Amino acid sequence: MELLRFSAFWCGTILFGSIVLEEAEAYIMKPKRLCKFCDVRATSCMGKGSCMVECEITSICPDKHDVCVSIWRKKDDNITFDTVCHNPAQRLYGLVLDDYNNSKCEMKERKGMGSQFFICSCSEDECNENIFFNTYMDSQVVAVILVSLVPLLVMAVVVITSFYCYRVYRQRQASSRRKRGPPLDFSDAHAIMIDDEGSDSSSTHANNLNHNTELLPIELDVLVGKGRFAEVYKAKLKQGSSVSEEQGFETVAIKIFTYEEYASWKNEKEIFSDADLRHENVLHFLTAEERKVQRQYWLITAYHPRGNLQEYLIHHIVSWHDLWMLGGSLSRGVAHLHSDHTTCGRYKVPIAHRDIKSSNILVKNDLTCVLCDFGLALRLDNSLSVDELANSGQVGTARYMAPEVLESRINLENIESFKQADVYSMALVLWEIISRCDAIGEVKEYEPPFGNLRENPCVESMKDSVLRDRGRPEIPNSWINHTGIQLVCGSIDECWDHDPEARLTAQCVAERFADMEYLDKLSERSDSEEKIPEEIIVVDEK
Repeated sequence: MELLRFSAFWCGTILFGSIVLEEAEAYIMKPKRLCKFCDVRATSCMGKGSCMVECEITSICPDKHDVCVSIWRKKDDNITFDTVCHNPAQRLYGLVLDDYNNSKCEMKERKGMGSQFFICSCSEDECNENIFFNTYMDSQVVAVILVSLVPLLVMAVVVITSFYCYRVYRQRQASSRRKRGPPLDFSDAHAIMIDDEGSDSSSTHANNLNHNTELLPIELDVLVGKGRFAEVYKAKLKQGSSVSEEQGFETVAIKIFTYEEYASWKNEKEIFSDADLRHENVLHFLTAEERKVQRQYWLITAYHPRGNLQEYLIHHIVSWHDLWMLGGSLSRGVAHLHSDHTTCGRYKVPIAHRDIKSSNILVKNDLTCVLCDFGLALRLDNSLSVDELANSGQVGTARYMAPEVLESRINLENIESFKQADVYSMALVLWEIISRCDAIGEVKEYEPPFGNLRENPCVESMKDSVLRDRGRPEIPNSWINHTGIQLVCGSIDECWDHDPEARLTAQCVAERFADMEYLDKLSERSDSEEKIPEEIIVVDEK
């Protein structure tokens, strides 16, 4: 019996010793922390939001248990930061560090320190470099706010529930009508946004798709386009859960990005998600989806069977009326992007497209244009800093780049500079349309701007043509025999001016096209004896 007790004693002693050794080894192996470590320094941080401590010294903490600490003080007009390493087991300035297990340094105010005093601690390397100020509300105030919100929340639930029930009721009614009537054919004028009559019924349906939380039932049809970042497919959107053809299809366009092009998909999705972007001359966005199984990102938009403007001009010669429709709608679309307010007067953030070209413009059935491909677009928010604008880089298609973009000398101090670069690109597209218009006389085969250069000229080649030689696409004298063409060419010449400040705005170009409506009506009266006036007055605002 004594032998058993003796053995148990030694086993317990050995086990305890091994635990102590493991803890000691873990302590020895534990790396020392890296923290920002500066003496008290003046700072411009006002104690709101997040701030950088502006300490250039990173120190290895002397003790393995040390954590990173930042202290912000304000006394009168004197504001300082203090960054140190400290063992949380010991008090600092008489205070216990009770938040040191955080990965971020979140400031808490401490009273009775003789000044306004905030302190934070954290347990990641250099985590005390970026600090965050939070406003802590009294628990009673929070309780009062929550109690006051309860009636509003109840009302919101009632309204949402009623709306949902109404929607379900309407959908069931629509489904029963489809079952009673003949199968619907959405492949022609009823397809989304393929609506020559100007009805907005399909647009209304498209808006509803933005609220889907599940992946839409979509059947890809054919590849209709391929760009640098994505491929575009014509697709069929199945309406209803049944795969029966009696449910009908609606034609949509699917822009598919690979996982590697996430950034481009995300930027275009964010641009499209702005409700203020909606305009008849901007591609109608339906929804965006992350297809994890296929490792793809999708953008689902309206489908336009006529394709892009470049392809249309290659295969068609246009009339003066067609030119007026195409050019006027293009300028209105660009003007809407650039505007800082909607058509109803509400403020919106202007957008620079930054890759306007004929292959990024779609042609609707009524021969008006819609702008598409916003992967390089930039929201011109006044809060953007010069550095953020500079980081946007030299983007776009070299053939359509404005001189200042080719030269990487765009004025970052003025957001209008990005709009001026868009206007230059728009002028080249207007030139393309004119070059295929029968009103100029003999119409040659389609050529892109600067057609003497190779298919995809590099930036250096374009610099030689646009900067060194100050070259622009040719406008032959024969083009200006038609009064309307002469007016458009005059606007083009002002839009591709070498000096960005001298260029017209997109809004001015749109107004000039509107002023040509009288000319367009006269041109349709081939049997009329009225003479087309030699000049019409246009608003020359820039």
